[in-house]
Amino acid sequence: MSQIPLDLVPERKVYTVAELSFAVKDLIESSFPDVWVTGEISNFRAVPSGHYYFTLKDNSAQLRAVCFRNQARYLKFKPQDGLAVIARGHLGVYEARGEYQLYVEYLEPAGLGALQFAFEQLKKKLAAEGLFDAARKKPLPVLPRAIGIVTSPSGAAVRDILRVIKRRFPNMNVFLYPATVQGSGAAAEIVEGIEYFNQHPIVDVMIVGRGGGSLEDLWPFNEEIVARAIATSKIAVISAVGHETDFTISDFVADLRAPTPSAAAELVVHRREDFMAEVANRARHMRQNIQLRLAEACSALIRLTMDRAFQQLPARVQERGQQIDDSLAEMERSLRHRLEDARQRIFELTAKLLRFEPGRLLEVRWIQIQQRKSQMGRIESEMSMLIGERLHAGREAWRDASSGITRYDLRGTLRLRLAFVHEREIGLRDRISHILTENRHRVRHYQSLLGERSPLTILNRGYSITRDSNNKIVRDAAQAEVGDALSIRLARGKLGVTVSEKKQWGQSTNRLTGA
Repeated sequence: MSQIPLDLVPERKVYTVAELSFAVKDLIESSFPDVWVTGEISNFRAVPSGHYYFTLKDNSAQLRAVCFRNQARYLKFKPQDGLAVIARGHLGVYEARGEYQLYVEYLEPAGLGALQFAFEQLKKKLAAEGLFDAARKKPLPVLPRAIGIVTSPSGAAVRDILRVIKRRFPNMNVFLYPATVQGSGAAAEIVEGIEYFNQHPIVDVMIVGRGGGSLEDLWPFNEEIVARAIATSKIAVISAVGHETDFTISDFVADLRAPTPSAAAELVVHRREDFMAEVANRARHMRQNIQLRLAEACSALIRLTMDRAFQQLPARVQERGQQIDDSLAEMERSLRHRLEDARQRIFELTAKLLRFEPGRLLEVRWIQIQQRKSQMGRIESEMSMLIGERLHAGREAWRDASSGITRYDLRGTLRLRLAFVHEREIGLRDRISHILTENRHRVRHYQSLLGERSPLTILNRGYSITRDSNNKIVRDAAQAEVGDALSIRLARGKLGVTVSEKKQWGQSTNRLTGA
């Protein structure tokens, strides 16, 4: 009997590292092709290529994860350390390090939607940069020349805005920049509209918005590029997105947030009647101020004319003139007196000369006479100089007094004051006349409008107004019965009639008998 040899040692299979890694990778990837994992992000790292590398961990384990650029660009938020997330992807093995890892295709914050988290993340970022500060917000113009709208041309929002503007101010100029307000590419078109109005300054204020919708529908107005375009706009921007309960990043960055598009139209333009009332009110205040200024000027003029200084000025001038006359008279008397003394002295000397021997004394007397003549010449020259000085002083005093009279001439001062007041009065009268002329033109315009819309104008065309016994207007044959007394108002005159027959539309004509 032959024996069969038994080999109890199993055949040994030896794997290379690459073969084993490939086998494990194939096993893992085939077992976990689509898996959801929740955990906390740690060791987050974003590389220049656009890939995200991080670790998902919980209290007892951790898992390496990678999100490549093609998937990362669709994330609505940026991952960060410490954030609890829910990740979706497939497991694989990175053979170079012999590690298995999660290849992330979708990522959202745990307990909070990705859009809502991205909203809060961007809101916090822009608030830290100061884009929400009230100090940087621009005021709206009181009466804009033109209004720009950035929205969809086919949406209900633009129709609501135009309807309100037409009702409140029919002559307002409105420019629409058509833009998509939902879906991919909408944010870029909204930014283009804002930049267009800034590059072409044809409007004074902009309304940027759309009607209501879900968070996904309103998301273009939460994009960072839209927020920064609004913040850098040189033209005031009103954000009108969704309903009153909807809030977007654009609402916080804009110069003014409107709860609805219709409310934005009401905020951007006031009623024309309000402007007309304000103009009339200011014109009334201006007339009152003009009348008050005129009354104050008249009172000041009266106070000046009654001032004591102006009343005493003529008497002071007359007193100075009298003093000058007295000085001149005194100078003349002094001069005559000194000349008389000189003549008397000459007469006395001549008489003494005649009493003595002419021969001997002649020479002595002649010398004395010459000396006296020289002395008299000096006296005359001194007198002439003194008289000249006195006359010059008198002229200067008179000139000073005359200039004083000119400076303090009451009539001249009053004439100057009256001329100034008269010029101001003429200017004020011209302004008042201009205002009254404009008001007369406005009244004539309104009178012509009233005349065109007056019921009497319609009656002149052959129409009439019929009333019943209670003075109510009869518009339908059903309001009257046979035998009722009616009154008919014509363009000229009035008729009293009695209904003899009543027919509805499509039947024979009513017959009326005169009352």
